[in-house]
Amino acid sequence: MLLLRLECRAVWVSIDSCRCTFHEQRNPKAFHPPQKAEIVRRHLAGKEAVSALAEELKVQPSQIHLWVKQALDQAERAFQKQPTSRCVEKTKDQRIARLREKLVQKNEVIAELLEENVRSKKANGEL
Repeated sequence: MLLLRLECRAVWVSIDSCRCTFHEQRNPKAFHPPQKAEIVRRHLAGKEAVSALAEELKVQPSQIHLWVKQALDQAERAFQKQPTSRCVEKTKDQRIARLREKLVQKNEVIAELLEENVRSKKANGEL
């Protein structure tokens, strides 16, 4: 059995008595989102060629082109207005104030019910 490895395509060719089969080798390295973002930055901002990056990272150039497309498709999110921290704090403070008011009302209701319970027990001679 003769095995040849073609460097440019990462394809294994096995020749076994007139039968030729091709086995594509998968890249075992999975890229995480921060790594993909850095690769896209290197291409767009650093002006590095896709072919050079692909060769360095041992991926197909089409993979890097896909990552660039995905990044550019989400570009408008970078310009969307984010809520300011002051606005978030104000909303949080308002919610806390409403919850405190509810708590005070519930405590008042509980106090009234306890008073009524004590009065009924005294009237029945239980206390």
